[in-house]
Amino acid sequence: MLRVGIVGGTGYTGAELLRILLRHPGVSLNVITSRGEAGQPVADLFPHLRGQVDLCFSEPDNAVLGDCDLVFFATPNGTAMQSVPDLLDRGVRVIDLAADFRLKDPALWERWYGIPHQCPDLLEEAVYGLPELNRESIRGARLIANPGCYPTAVTLGFLPLLAGGVVDPSWLIADAKSGVSGAGRKATTGLLMAEVGESFKAYSVTGHRHEPEITQNLAQFAGVRANLTFVPHLLPMIRGIEATLYARLTDPGVDLDRLYADRYADEHFIDLMPGGHPDTRSVRGANQCRIAVARPGSGDIVVVQSVIDNLVKGAAGQAVQNMNLMFGLQESMGLESVALLP
Repeated sequence: MLRVGIVGGTGYTGAELLRILLRHPGVSLNVITSRGEAGQPVADLFPHLRGQVDLCFSEPDNAVLGDCDLVFFATPNGTAMQSVPDLLDRGVRVIDLAADFRLKDPALWERWYGIPHQCPDLLEEAVYGLPELNRESIRGARLIANPGCYPTAVTLGFLPLLAGGVVDPSWLIADAKSGVSGAGRKATTGLLMAEVGESFKAYSVTGHRHEPEITQNLAQFAGVRANLTFVPHLLPMIRGIEATLYARLTDPGVDLDRLYADRYADEHFIDLMPGGHPDTRSVRGANQCRIAVARPGSGDIVVVQSVIDNLVKGAAGQAVQNMNLMFGLQESMGLESVALLP
């Protein structure tokens, strides 16, 4: 059994990670930390876990975490990088669900996150944990940068087009929408039900932190810098991301359905819907990315629809998928849940 610890187990992502790991047959949960809730039984904070977990939250302590085989960080940006070097020295492998190790350029990190990076020497070693892109590197990694939710949906939607060289990488548009859980578990006026209910808006139009992460991914398989217009939106729902993606074809003769089918033929967590319209409720609670690709009016514009649950394939589920790869387990272990409906 893998001995696993979670740092920062009180947010939505931490709660989802707990839910998945508690039914994982290869995992033993050793420690769950929270500075604010130390000493409180986990099941008191999360009643849906009553009878499933008997641990209490504890103060973060690297000496205790050092007894784990793997530690997940479900913490705010800038937290994991303060502890990761010491844990790696202790022989612990780490998956960070925040953004601390996603960007390879420390100057770019500081520009978008507002603080200097504490261990820039680890940025090159950290493996970006999108299995559909970096599966073999993930298997041998000590440190995984778990992708953001928007970058997961957008990257998986664009990947076959750019890797196949059939679209212009200088003209890409990502029109993405997220449920409010993507903003985290916090008391903020803009996230109150009376503020978001029966409403819909774009935000961070002049620049979002996930944009450099997405363009870094796209360049990896496009071979050149991608010019992306990325606009996120907030939807009055709890879970889910829908990304409608637009690109201009340079190969008008390409069979788009075949292109996507060939690229994702062996991907357990990618479901293609030729001619369909994937919706967020069809992936709610599941570690699935559902994709449809279309060419309106037989023109030169291709439209891709990509949906995920932002807390599962966009966060905790993908982290467990990475854990399975790192320790030689079946990649889908603990992640076979069917989506919730309605």
